[in-house]
Amino acid sequence: MLNNIIPAFVIGAGLLLAASVSNTPAHAEEVKAQRINVRGSILSYSGSTLKVKTREGEMLDVALADDWKVSSVAAAKVTDIKPGDFVGIASLPKEEGGDGALEVLILPPAMKGTGEGSYGWDLKPDSSMTNATVADAVKDVDGRTVTVSYHGKEKKISIPEGTPVVTLAPATEEDLVAGEVVFIPAEKTPTGATAHQVLVGKNGVVPPM
Repeated sequence: MLNNIIPAFVIGAGLLLAASVSNTPAHAEEVKAQRINVRGSILSYSGSTLKVKTREGEMLDVALADDWKVSSVAAAKVTDIKPGDFVGIASLPKEEGGDGALEVLILPPAMKGTGEGSYGWDLKPDSSMTNATVADAVKDVDGRTVTVSYHGKEKKISIPEGTPVVTLAPATEEDLVAGEVVFIPAEKTPTGATAHQVLVGKNGVVPPM
C-alpha cells in the first residue's frame, strides 16, 4: 500500500514530474513543463479527468495520467511527532525569528529521505516547505517546537495551536466525489493540467499542504 501513497508535496517539488522537450533541434536546451500545485474542491470526476474549482475560483480540468495514484490524509497530533520521524512542514518566518508551521505531514518510515531539503512553497506568500528528519541531529521536540535536520543543516519550527497535523492514508477513486478537497501537484497544459498524483480529503480531514 505504501507504494500507492506518494507524498504530494514531494511531487510538487518536482521529483516525479516529467520534463517536456520542445520541438526544436536536438542541441536546443530542454524546456521543463510548468509545475503547479492545484488546491481546490472537486466538481466532477469522469475516470480520466478531474474538474476542480481551485482556491482562486478557476474551473480547471485535470487530466489524470495512465499511472496516476490517489491517497488521502488522516488526522494526527503534535505528540505523534517522534525523534526519527521524517516530516514535511510548510512554514512561514516569524518576526521574532525561526519559523511557524502552517501544516505538518508525518511520512511513513519507508519514505524517509524522500525530497529532503527546504525550498520555497506556495501555500502562502513567503512560505517554505521543509522535508527533514526529526532524528539523530535533532536537538529537541519540546512542547510545540521541533528541530529538524536536512543535509547537515538544522531548522527550528514552532507548531502553533490549531496547526493541521496529518499522516498519509489510503484512498481509492471512489473517494473522488464532488465537494471533496484536493491537493494535486501537476503540469500546466494549454487546456488545463496533467497529474500523476491526487491527494483527496476523506472522513472530514482535508489535505492541508
